Amino acid sequence: MGYWKELAGTAKTAGADLLRQALAPLYSRPAGERGSRTPADVAMQRFYRQFAVSTEVREKIVMLREMEVRDGRVKRIHGRVARDTIRGGLLMQFQESSSAETLRREWMDFAERLQLTRVQKLRSDARGLVSEGNLPLQLVLDERQRVVAAVRMPAETIVPIVDANGRFKDPTRAYEQRDVLTGEVLATFAAYQLQMARFDPLNYDDMGEMGRPMLDSVAETWRKLVMTEEDMVIRRRQRAPMRLSHVLEGATTEDLEIYRKNVEGEKGEITTDFYSNRRGAVSPVQGDANLDQIADVVHLLDSFFAGTPLPKGLMGYTEGLSRDILEDLKRDYYDEIDSLQDTLAWEYESIFRIHLLLKGIVAGPEEFSLRFSERRTETPNQIADMGLKLQALGLPPPMVWAEIGRDPVQVAAAADEWAQRSNPYPGDAPTLEGGQPGMPPVGGGAGSAAPQGGARVSITPGNAPKGGSATSIGVKGSNGGRGRGG
Repeated sequence: MGYWKELAGTAKTAGADLLRQALAPLYSRPAGERGSRTPADVAMQRFYRQFAVSTEVREKIVMLREMEVRDGRVKRIHGRVARDTIRGGLLMQFQESSSAETLRREWMDFAERLQLTRVQKLRSDARGLVSEGNLPLQLVLDERQRVVAAVRMPAETIVPIVDANGRFKDPTRAYEQRDVLTGEVLATFAAYQLQMARFDPLNYDDMGEMGRPMLDSVAETWRKLVMTEEDMVIRRRQRAPMRLSHVLEGATTEDLEIYRKNVEGEKGEITTDFYSNRRGAVSPVQGDANLDQIADVVHLLDSFFAGTPLPKGLMGYTEGLSRDILEDLKRDYYDEIDSLQDTLAWEYESIFRIHLLLKGIVAGPEEFSLRFSERRTETPNQIADMGLKLQALGLPPPMVWAEIGRDPVQVAAAADEWAQRSNPYPGDAPTLEGGQPGMPPVGGGAGSAAPQGGARVSITPGNAPKGGSATSIGVKGSNGGRGRGG
């Protein structure tokens, strides 16, 4: 109970109650639940894990690190996935409410302290989540009980202390960091003090189940691929060059040795002739003519990339790959990126909510949401096209701006400020052409959007590649769109 008393002393009662409710699923079991969440084989492994660091988790992480060092393809896969995940940075979207401005100021200060505005920090966290399967972030508090840092901890040293049902035994000692050699406990962390993002755990409801590295299932295939490529290089070095067979009839061992030295000594010359005063011959032995048959290497390469989210074509292996198939593979890859973005953004949002509760600020789940600004790694043209189509469907402007990765409140404030510059009566609330202050105009319904004085957006179903809808934008000219005869 000392943990909750200390928490209640640093945060207000409402915030402490909300934090208890948020952390309750981590350590308390619903009254109506029966049975055990932990499989039998995992329960046995977890029994031994109480005394030392999990060897299975550490083995996977160490193996992935070795793969990164030895193979540039693995390093590039991790780097590409991390880069696409954090593309555009974090975007905090607030609802229009009286507390929005307070939450905005808190978020800006929070993001600056935790360096969440720096690409290096986001990429390091994303890379850790991808390569290690887990992202344990330790919340560091200052004397004012503010979260001033989110330190990434080595995942292979973190051990969750859970019971047979996969719940934390004690919320004040939810995680332990142990020495990998001696098993000594280096530090303990409360449930709120260490936020753990897990990638693809076998059971999300089991808090003792760690995440899995993205490429752990292809490690064995990678070993075979590297071994086969090394064998291919050795085979080429041994069997590719042409050799000469020298036959000297009746020659003694001394004669052959003298002849060999003379011939090998002349190999560096441009033209080499061989002379003999006895019956013999020098005949060429061609190298292996089947060195181009590498179907086994191609098979292992295809098997390796089949187990990764990144299509082989995006890594430069484009032989025999059509553009349509590559587009389908890219779409599946972007879905995986979306999932990673949601996982990473959820952890940062959880840390921010804990920071607010420690300051006594109670924010409901509907007051703000954190996401990465660019979803599915679309190009700027694709983002603009999606926004225009949503506008043509008649969606409210705040929803359109939120969908294309912009903060509606920030857009409205910028639009109001810009309108005030050209307003002859400053102080009056400017109204843009859409009818809402500070918001861009919206369309008149599905199929077309023709705001007053603005461009006309037309949507033609089935007129784009792969059955998509085409977008055309008509901008009025100097005569107001009356045509040539106007």
